[in-house]
Parts: sequence; C-alpha cells; structure tokens
Amino acid sequence: MCGRFNLIDSPQVQLLCALLGVPLPTHNFRADIAPGGPIAIVLERRNAEGQKSRQVSEATWWLLLDPTSLAPNYKYASFNSRSDKLDLPRSAAYMPFRESRCIIPASAFVEGLGDKKTYHKIELEDAAIAFGGVYKHYINRETGESVFGASIVTLPPLIPQWQHIHPKSLPLMLDMNNKELIDKWLDPDFDRVEEFAQALEPRLTATMKVTPIDRPSRWNPIADSFLIVA
Repeated sequence: MCGRFNLIDSPQVQLLCALLGVPLPTHNFRADIAPGGPIAIVLERRNAEGQKSRQVSEATWWLLLDPTSLAPNYKYASFNSRSDKLDLPRSAAYMPFRESRCIIPASAFVEGLGDKKTYHKIELEDAAIAFGGVYKHYINRETGESVFGASIVTLPPLIPQWQHIHPKSLPLMLDMNNKELIDKWLDPDFDRVEEFAQALEPRLTATMKVTPIDRPSRWNPIADSFLIVA
C-alpha cells in the first residue's frame, strides 16, 4: 500500500458503521491521512464485567510505537503488515493477528506505481472500505497514558489489473457482506486464524473505481476514472 487514505462523512461510511454497530464521531473524519497520523479503528474488547462490545477508538497508524514516548518507532515501517509474515512468530504482527484484530474504515486510498509520478485514488463503487487491520495497546507506565498503534494487512498483488497501479501489494479489504467473517475478525477470543486463509487470498469482492491523481497528498484528479470489476 502506498501509504495514504481518507475517511469522509458519507452515506457509504454511515452504512459501514451501521453494519458494524458503532457510531463514528465527527472528529474521526479526515480528508488526508498519512502513516504515523491519527486514524479511527473499530475493535472489540471486554468491559469490566467481562462482556465484549465493539467500539471506535483513535489509534496511530503505525503498529510499533516507542513504549516511552508512544510515538511511532520509525526504525521499522509498520503502518502495513504483510500477510505472508502473519504466521512468523518473530514478526511484529504475529500476536496482534491472533489477539487484537481491528477494522480500519476508509473512503478511499492512494496507490503509487513506484516511479514517483504515477498515482491513483482507489474507491469501492457505492461502498466504504473496511480495511482488515491489527493493533497493539500501549500504556506509559509513568504517566498512565494509553494509546493504540495499528496497521493495515496487505496481500500479494496477484490481481492482473493491479500491476499497473501498485505492483507490490494490495490492502486487505474485508467483505462486509460476510457477517461471519467480520464477527470472527473482531472477536478477540477467536484464535483459529487458519480460518482467515480465504479472506487473505488476493481477490476483489467489490468493483473498484480508480482515478489517476497528481500527488498522494493532493488527491487532484488528472484523468477520467475507470472501473476494475469484481
């Protein structure tokens, strides 16, 4: 993933939140989000009575944070977590994939070809995006400050049309029509991660609207949009 997305208030995003059963505060909407910045994540946790419930929390778009400053640890680029490393015990996302998965809502994201001049804005046709993500919870032992660090799971770019957009990876976009998958992904007690194998296969579950843009941070269209049909 190129490393940029946005979250805009829209009927599609409101529907996504309704399907997830959570409200999305207005301060979570952002027109441009870069790695290391604040994002909204949807997660499921237990309350003091031991009951599980879903919530929207603000997180830093970077999985590995400095435990003292709680700022991104820029020594490791951890805003994405590659799917082929999720089962490697020494990888940063190994335990989060098993214990603390989340959904990162988005309206659109940017991908770059890698030549520093070819960029595309990617949207789902008539739907918001539910990125499959993982997170870690950090607490500063001296101050008690608590923050989440999160990353987006990325898949191999095996979709033919994607080779001209971003040949290195494809972000995991969960199928919101698959309620069983969504429930298992958010359940912190569900650890049979081998059942996610099909979801982690690179494939399209919805039609994409692709728009050439000038720069990742500007989002300005420079040519007509086209569709990649699921």
